[in-house]
Parts: sequence; C-alpha cells; structure tokens
Amino acid sequence: MQDIEMARLIPTLGIPEKTRQIPVLNVKLVRTYPHDPHAFTQGLEYYGGHLYESTGIAGQSTLRKVALSTGEVIQKVSLPPQYFGEGLTIFHGKIYQLTWLSKKGFIYDLRSFRQIGEFPYETEGWGLTHDDRSLIMSDGTNKIRYIDPVTFSVTRTIEVYAGGEGVANLNELEYVKGEILANIWRSPRIARVDPRSGQVLAWIDLTSIVSKERHGDESVLNGIAYDKTGDRLFVTGKNWSKLFEIKIEAHPH
Repeated sequence: MQDIEMARLIPTLGIPEKTRQIPVLNVKLVRTYPHDPHAFTQGLEYYGGHLYESTGIAGQSTLRKVALSTGEVIQKVSLPPQYFGEGLTIFHGKIYQLTWLSKKGFIYDLRSFRQIGEFPYETEGWGLTHDDRSLIMSDGTNKIRYIDPVTFSVTRTIEVYAGGEGVANLNELEYVKGEILANIWRSPRIARVDPRSGQVLAWIDLTSIVSKERHGDESVLNGIAYDKTGDRLFVTGKNWSKLFEIKIEAHPH
C-alpha cells in the first residue's frame, strides 16, 4: 500500500463504520524513561528487572539488554550485517529473535547472549511473544501463528478481525493477561486481540503518547513490554528518545 493511502487509513485503520463500535481506550502516562534514539525498535520485552530489545536495519541490527531507569545499554550483540532484526521474546530461559525477510530466527542464551540455535519460518518475521506453551508470531498480515518452541512447526493460526474487517500490519506483540496486544504498523493504536477468536476486543489509543515524540516516516510506535510482577506496561517507538510507562483506562471514550 502506498504511503499516501496508508496515511488516509490511519485515523480509523480502514475500519468500516459498522465495526467502529469496538471500544477505544485512552491511556494515562505514568512515567517517562530515556530510550536510545538510535534504536530502531522491533522487539521489546521486560524480564528480571531489565528491558530486552531487538533493533532493526540491516547492518545495524542488535540484541540488547537495557537498564529501564537510564536507558543505558548493559549488554549487546550485533546481528550479521545481512540480517534485519525484528520481534523478540524470552521463553524458558532463552531469547528468541526474528529477522524480517530471511525466514530465519535466532536463539540466544539469556545470560551470555551467545547464539545457541536458529529456527526457520515460511513468512516474513515481524512481532514475537509467547503464552505458556507456544511462541506467537506476526508477519505483517492479519495472521498470527502459534509455533511449537521445540519443533518450530505452526500449531495454530488465527486471523485478526475488527468486526468483519481484517486488521493487517500486525507488528510487535505482547501477551498480557490472556490477550495479545499488537502494534499496528504506522498507526497510533494498539489492538487488544482475543487469542481464541482473533477478534479485536478494544483499541488502545496512544495518540497522546505519540504526540510527545518528533519522528519521521519510519519512526513509528513499535514496542510493548509488560512487567507481570509490577503490573506495568511500557511502550516506545523506532528511534524514539523516550520509553513510556502507561496505564490503560478502563472505560472507552
């Protein structure tokens, strides 16, 4: 889709009038943290008191461990220059990282960042998260695939719809309280997706957060991390200078 067409769709995500009764939830800004403005954020996860981040751009892609309070990069490895880093998740003590067009993901030891394996997939790689049993992956379409973390076979596929309309451009993912939160590429909204039906339960409107950052065409909202112990939700974007802790308001506007 051309950029002009995409821009036209952004206010409503191209959703027909009849499906716009899906609740739209505002957010409250809780706290702001520094974020590396050179990080082209593609995957974000909170684990053990730190942020883990996958950054993109071929030749610049990294896996990094970041101090939440300062944004300082504590640990980092670079991907080989031909790979474009994408989604990331931590599952059973291992880091899983996607690449965009190479149809290959990497597995790292959580502590050392040493690469201990890789895995194939048939589509583009965009976002990655997990539930108790499976890796959960987006590919830029409206499909989300459940992947066995041992065999890497696709065990289940859901299609994401808002009412009757498919929601494409699903990007960075986070599994929170039994739901999948999904960034929509080049949109200021996050979809709350029912993992059973694929239906969008609500839109989370981050316009107020996006407006706090100056950005170009590609410096879009992308990055969701959840601190399960502290019940804290964090968001950032590609090349943003800040990371935001937010609280989702319970009632739609």
